[in-house]
Amino acid sequence: MSVSTFHRSGRRAVIAGSLAAAATLALAAGDARAQAQNVTFVQPSPSAINSFPIYVAIGEGYFREEGLNVRVESINGSGPVLQALASGQAQFGRPGPGPVLSARARGVDVMFIYNVSTRTNFGIVVREGAPYQKPADLKGRTIGTGTADGAEVGFARNVLLGAGLKEPADYKFLTVGDGGPATAAFTRNDIVAYSASTADMAILNNRGMKVRDITPPEYQTLFGNGIAALGATVRSNPDLVTKFGRAVARGHAFALNPANKAKVLAHLKAGMPQESEDAAFASALFDAVSAKTIPIDRSKGFGFQPPEGWQEWHKNMLSTGDLKAPLPDLAAAYTNQFVAAWNAGIR
Repeated sequence: MSVSTFHRSGRRAVIAGSLAAAATLALAAGDARAQAQNVTFVQPSPSAINSFPIYVAIGEGYFREEGLNVRVESINGSGPVLQALASGQAQFGRPGPGPVLSARARGVDVMFIYNVSTRTNFGIVVREGAPYQKPADLKGRTIGTGTADGAEVGFARNVLLGAGLKEPADYKFLTVGDGGPATAAFTRNDIVAYSASTADMAILNNRGMKVRDITPPEYQTLFGNGIAALGATVRSNPDLVTKFGRAVARGHAFALNPANKAKVLAHLKAGMPQESEDAAFASALFDAVSAKTIPIDRSKGFGFQPPEGWQEWHKNMLSTGDLKAPLPDLAAAYTNQFVAAWNAGIR
């Protein structure tokens, strides 16, 4: 928070006037804080780096300028994120597109509003010296996942089906968690592969568990986690969606400017100190994660969602059985109606 500095002039009248002005400003600031709308944002892991546009928007004061007081809550996976939205415990969250489509198939009116990870942030990885070179080589094996119903599960299922492998006849998933638990699962040979996010890969390698990605190139275009809200929120409170997304887009743009990296890393450290204890690792992880969020077409603006990307996700989920039937209105799962307003002030 910026703090105004008042210079003393030596004249009592000026001092008195300055103190009165300072008191007025303090009261006004207190009133502004009191009137700020409280908003809860839920993320599927405790990583500030994976949700960097949010933390940068907080650190740079963009939410405050919109009259929003944003609190971040971390839970485990996209499924719980969607549950928090559906129960009214949060207004916005960062789930994967697959879980959003599955939720809509169950009648949950959730909408993807902002495409953060424009490129896939998942991959199937194996230990560096393992003999597996392609997904088909994993037949009969156990593949680890961070959560039981997160976006990484649907992604891996798509990739394996493309290799001719079906669950559970040809392979099985084992929920092992991420970070240390995933490292331990590899060490114990509980798993031979792991469906990992960009952050997971960096963490495994940093912990000495060297891994390599065997995901075929054609799956790299499936976009990853983004920001979602209930359809009711989008329809009944578009002003809130505009304000929230505008602050996020500003934070996103600020973070992708290399000149701002030191400030960005400071904001991320403030948001999650433990994640940034190793400054060099945090910097490298931010580079890897942020590279996946660069807009495919900058002219479309931050947050834009290509309809063909949703069509690809829909097709893949039908083929794997994650969706039992086509959604009656795929376009209702996402919206680009706020993108122009969010990007109006960004150059």
